[in-house]
Amino acid sequence: MTEYVGQYVAPTGKLAIVVSRFNDVITSKLVAGAMDTLTRHEVSPADVDIVWVPGAFEIPGMTRRLLASNKYQGIMTLGTVIRGETSHYEYVCNEVAKGVGQLALTSDVPVLFGVLTTDTLEQAQQRAGGKAGNKGSDVAADVLELIDLNRALQV
Repeated sequence: MTEYVGQYVAPTGKLAIVVSRFNDVITSKLVAGAMDTLTRHEVSPADVDIVWVPGAFEIPGMTRRLLASNKYQGIMTLGTVIRGETSHYEYVCNEVAKGVGQLALTSDVPVLFGVLTTDTLEQAQQRAGGKAGNKGSDVAADVLELIDLNRALQV
């Protein structure tokens, strides 16, 4: 039996973070968590491109463009969608998840979903450095692991 496990090691190429500017009080903390994890694992900030888009809905389209550039070893997506009083929440969450998920399935480059979908601002705050940790940090660790796992599998 052969077992493969990716390690948290810095890749040799560039990484990208596509992040929503909407709810930036939360998304800026997600980016800070991601950058903290990446730098702790010896990724140079110069090797990370952060691409801000207006809202979560724009994340899949920009991620597709970055994938097409063949410039990145991995792409992280970060955003925050907080439930409101209309059905807008469901439409945005569904389309962002579906779009990023489709890109992850069809790309040889790891694409990570770090878009918070919460009922309240407090829940989002808890997932952006509060009691529930920092989803940006989690996504950064995951992208490093998947890049290394792809290397180990030579795929």
